[in-house]
Amino acid sequence: MPCALCGRESRGFGYCHALRWERHPHHRFCSMACLAAGSANARRNHGMIDKTDMETRAIFEARRALAAALTELGLMEPFFHRPAEDIDRVIEACVDGFRASMQRQSDAGDIPF
Repeated sequence: MPCALCGRESRGFGYCHALRWERHPHHRFCSMACLAAGSANARRNHGMIDKTDMETRAIFEARRALAAALTELGLMEPFFHRPAEDIDRVIEACVDGFRASMQRQSDAGDIPF
């Protein structure tokens, strides 16, 4: 199963809101860091982990890393005058693609040990 927060392989860390297994989903995480962040998020959102303000902020803050990578690769010029929404769309597509691949690999049993 992928981590409920970052999409990496979960590694035995889990959270179920108020331990109400019949009412809330059980979220799995890859690390204590993701567990801490994910469980705090679930507590604030009554057990649900969806796109949150934290994820929105992470996408916003990832713009700088994307710009640095594009600059390093000599690809910044086509992106320089694009609106922030376009840049966020590129970042979200990368994150969504990464998560979807991790999910497919996990579903196929292709999890490395």
